[in-house]
Amino acid sequence: MFDVIISGGGPTGMMLAAELRLHDVEVLVLERDIEPSRAVRSLGLHPRSIEILDQRGVLDRFLAVGRRYPGAGGSLAGIVPPHRVPLDSAHDYILGLPQPVTDRLLTERAIELGAQLRRGAALTGFDHDDHGVTVDLADGTRLRSRWLVGCDGGRSLVRKQLGIPFPGEAATTEWLLGEVAVTSTPEEIAAVSDRVRAVHRGFGIGPADDGLFRAVVPAASVAADRTVAPALEELRTQLRAFAGTDFGAHAPRSLTRFTDATRLAERYRVGRVLIAGDAAHVHPPLGGQGLNLGIQDAFNLGWKLAADVRGWAPAGLLDSYFHERHPVAEEVLTLTRAQSVLLSPEPGPQAVRRLLTELMGLDDVSRAIGEKVSGIGIRYALGGDGHSVTGTRMRDLPLSSGRLYDHLHAGRGLLLDTTGTLSTHGWDDRVDHLVDGTPRLEAPAALLRPDGHVAWTGTDQDALEPHLLRWFGTPR
Repeated sequence: MFDVIISGGGPTGMMLAAELRLHDVEVLVLERDIEPSRAVRSLGLHPRSIEILDQRGVLDRFLAVGRRYPGAGGSLAGIVPPHRVPLDSAHDYILGLPQPVTDRLLTERAIELGAQLRRGAALTGFDHDDHGVTVDLADGTRLRSRWLVGCDGGRSLVRKQLGIPFPGEAATTEWLLGEVAVTSTPEEIAAVSDRVRAVHRGFGIGPADDGLFRAVVPAASVAADRTVAPALEELRTQLRAFAGTDFGAHAPRSLTRFTDATRLAERYRVGRVLIAGDAAHVHPPLGGQGLNLGIQDAFNLGWKLAADVRGWAPAGLLDSYFHERHPVAEEVLTLTRAQSVLLSPEPGPQAVRRLLTELMGLDDVSRAIGEKVSGIGIRYALGGDGHSVTGTRMRDLPLSSGRLYDHLHAGRGLLLDTTGTLSTHGWDDRVDHLVDGTPRLEAPAALLRPDGHVAWTGTDQDALEPHLLRWFGTPR
């Protein structure tokens, strides 16, 4: 019997598996595809996701194969502010990485930590009761687990079988995305792309890796079955329709399609079954937030689910996953809906675009939008001490013993204490206590959850202990 079975071996599922393994949770990931997908549905990581990888000590792997692009979160629907406002992060950049590379690195990390991955294992159904979940696979295998998490995409079987409503808007527009070889020169491609994008902002073509080019173009219509990849000729036809040339596209490495469908699940949990990532929310890829949103879902859920498995979770801890992450997804859907409107060539949306372009010249506006797009502005409504930083994520800080994020690799809580007068006695199997007078904090001490968000600030031991109880359960 497993502790947790995860349906779906994409970035959300593998990030969750790695987080659970930090706490010795027995994890099995079921992935229906026999081979890793080559489809490029995401092109990079935002600052908050980069911070998460840094907090777990694996960022160097991603930096080694990615490319840093400055100006993280500084644009909305292609509107770039006249001057860049720095974000409050040590990682104020977009890390360019095609999704297959991100998937591979996250998978390697989870397996290194001891997660089991079964490819070609399609989930066909499940039954759940008060004690666990029995899952059925396409080959007739039945498996038992204490928990099941559906990270199985926008058409999630797990969400559908649970009967969780998925309200929102159906797809009205579809785009084709291909990585292809071309016969046109880079100069010819750049000239045509600039001309077409001045009119059609849903069009784009530019260099990828290995000498290939990545092209995106509106489809002729929304496909009846979007699980079927487009043919090369479909992509070439649409390139000719919008650009007047297909650039000699041939030898595709990957072809895929995506739409503007926008939906958000009404619940993320039913009994011992949860959902995360695209299973819980879908939206257009404008701003590149989908993969990042899923990774951050997993980062929020992992330590909470592990706490339940290990037996120390306080009441309501696991339910806080939904209460914290659902509003974040709502915010992302708001951003993508707004960007969809701003890309329209119609006079009304273009008037709004001109107005927003002017407003983004104001530093406060540019910073606010940048924090939303990048994810570093997320603040969970934790209540408690009412301090201005409670609920926010703590940025990396220099310490006498290295960096703050160096102390978060194990996925435990952390009391960062500049006074040396506080204690985590009774919780020291779940919370590390670091006494360091170096960091400049807004308060003398801060209690960080395993996801790096501030749960409490202050100086008084009696005021600290209720927050230790709330987030880390009964002391030993």
